[in-house]
Amino acid sequence: MYRSIHIRGSISALPRLEQIRKFRCISIELGSELQMSNAQIHKSGTTNLTFPAIYSTLACDALASRLLPHYEIEVVAGCQFWHRGLSDIYLVETQAKPYILRVSHHHWRSKSEIDFELELLDFLRQNQIPVAYPLPTKAGELSVEINAPEGKRYAALFPYAPGEVPLGDLNASQSHKLGKTLAKLHQVAQDFRSSSDRQALTLEYLLDDSWHQIAPWLQQKESDRIYLAETIALIKDSLRDLPCEPPYWGICWGDPHSGNTHFTADNQITLFDFDQCGYGWRIFDIAKFWQVSLRTGMPRQVRETFLAGYQELAKIKDFELQALQALTQAAHIWMWAISLNSAMIYDRSRLDDYFFRRRIEHLRLLNTQDWQLF
Repeated sequence: MYRSIHIRGSISALPRLEQIRKFRCISIELGSELQMSNAQIHKSGTTNLTFPAIYSTLACDALASRLLPHYEIEVVAGCQFWHRGLSDIYLVETQAKPYILRVSHHHWRSKSEIDFELELLDFLRQNQIPVAYPLPTKAGELSVEINAPEGKRYAALFPYAPGEVPLGDLNASQSHKLGKTLAKLHQVAQDFRSSSDRQALTLEYLLDDSWHQIAPWLQQKESDRIYLAETIALIKDSLRDLPCEPPYWGICWGDPHSGNTHFTADNQITLFDFDQCGYGWRIFDIAKFWQVSLRTGMPRQVRETFLAGYQELAKIKDFELQALQALTQAAHIWMWAISLNSAMIYDRSRLDDYFFRRRIEHLRLLNTQDWQLF
């Protein structure tokens, strides 16, 4: 008998037949792994073997005693595991002020990609863009390598961004300031150079790679699978002439929204979480803001003041605005794939019919004439 679990207030029996079929490849790989393990146990006569891991939660006390001494900071009073997202976030408290310690996931970003992001943040700080920036170690490095059970991970320490996430989401003044700050970031970052490789936000990456992750999960939903494929083809066709040179193409934050900003009481802003940064179209950053605001039900006025703030420093061309709907759809598909990839590792129970139905329905809404009204 399968156990029952509560998902969004309903009772679901796991595993379902469709889920078992989706796991068949993993089961084959696991079977060979088990055969090897059984052979090792038979040979050694013991089960006391180190077990492989795909993800580990690093101990707070070990981070405090082994990693934080690499930095010139005050005496550490506490270290708490704070949040698991695309990285693990720890809150570090000292006698003077708090810090944020971010530890990458082994499967998600390479050393080169992390170096690119941290170098970009340091560059933006030096050019007076208000970002949460990485602190150098005593040796002058922007990250510290950790030998975790699953492989190498990389830690970076940041000052805690002053202020807080806007309560009840952005107001008009805050959205205007965020848009203006993003425009300044795009302008300043035109001079950024790095020897580290980073995946650019191309259509092949945003759409083709996402398709390869999502499509296998729609085998039993052929109409949705066809709709997604046709939508991707239409997006790529509509954007085929979008120029890939400055000022239209350059460094993108990749994830501008209210949850990645802190505002102080006097409306000072700090940007953080550049995990999705890379070279891309500047209008894509605006589309990403649109995608999040539409998904979360943010008022249209917030989007309009965000764009007005941006255009106060950098005028957006008509052809860029015409690409906004298609790029908002691309951002939605990209985030769908990222969420799917994360859930496959940390929480497969999320990957039920509702997970996919909600995302395909939202994509259909983004494809309507009144896409900005909902």
